[in-house]
Amino acid sequence: MTVQGRFGNPVIPKQHDAYAARVNDLGQDLELRLVRYFTVVAAHQHFGRAAGELHVAQPALSRQIQRLEKHLGTRLLDRTPQGTRLTPAGQTFLPRARALLQAARQAELAVREQAQTERIAIGYVEDLVVTAAVRELRRRYPDAEITTRHLSCRDVRALSDKRVDALITRAPLPLDADDLFTTPLYEEPRMLVVPRGHPLADRASVTAEELAGEEAAQCAFETADWASYRILGAGVPPVESYEDKLELVASGEAIAVLPVGDRRSSLRPDLVTVPIEGAPPSQVVLISRKGDPNPMIRNLRLAAKAVLTGTGPTMTMSGRSTRASE
Repeated sequence: MTVQGRFGNPVIPKQHDAYAARVNDLGQDLELRLVRYFTVVAAHQHFGRAAGELHVAQPALSRQIQRLEKHLGTRLLDRTPQGTRLTPAGQTFLPRARALLQAARQAELAVREQAQTERIAIGYVEDLVVTAAVRELRRRYPDAEITTRHLSCRDVRALSDKRVDALITRAPLPLDADDLFTTPLYEEPRMLVVPRGHPLADRASVTAEELAGEEAAQCAFETADWASYRILGAGVPPVESYEDKLELVASGEAIAVLPVGDRRSSLRPDLVTVPIEGAPPSQVVLISRKGDPNPMIRNLRLAAKAVLTGTGPTMTMSGRSTRASE
């Protein structure tokens, strides 16, 4: 019963005040670990078997149950010759204890699920620079866990194996398109890479038709006729390492067709690049698994389109690389 005080404020009887304080203590001090110990003992009705499941010593388990009973102010379990049994207070507490543990588990799973939605691993292939897209994504989502993974042609299954959540790469890929969600970002023209002194080294440009009869040795990562990287030359063995490809070219055993955006060949003074006319462009795309519920994939897609779309390099007929306008 509540009565009014001198200034109209409610006056709580002392017994109600003591009860409220008791509830506050329970809310602050009840340990989930002790509650779980109690439910396991109640399930086994035996301290020894419960201690074995919990991987604790039986005397220690008994002390923890005594702590819980002291906190609640009542006995929950009685010992019997066969083991233990619930007291009336224990029978009342057990379903509530299980509900409390279930609620705690659901809260943990909800937090973990939320954390998962703010995490993304971004794969990218050897020659692409994705810094601008990653920086923009981190600017938009500063609390998200964003990691990157550099991939070689041997990592063709990184997306399907879920080692990465999204992949910025060059199309086409030897993957089932029905399983992928593809976002085009930009295109790059092709260039021919030859050793200095090669008959084509001094040309202003070459045509795709001139290269059509050349035998190609492709990386396992590529499958199409106009794959991103092509090594041309009769009897050239298949190679995966980019450095090995350039070595074949520099030694005069092969020539290479590369995207203009890959400038690694320009670091070698023994190689020359020549624009190719009439070749289909190399397409840079962002791909993800179709139906993946991770919202960070869509966020990456928007960030990448904002800073990468239309920024692919082009090449003048002199072979000098420039930036393309939108």
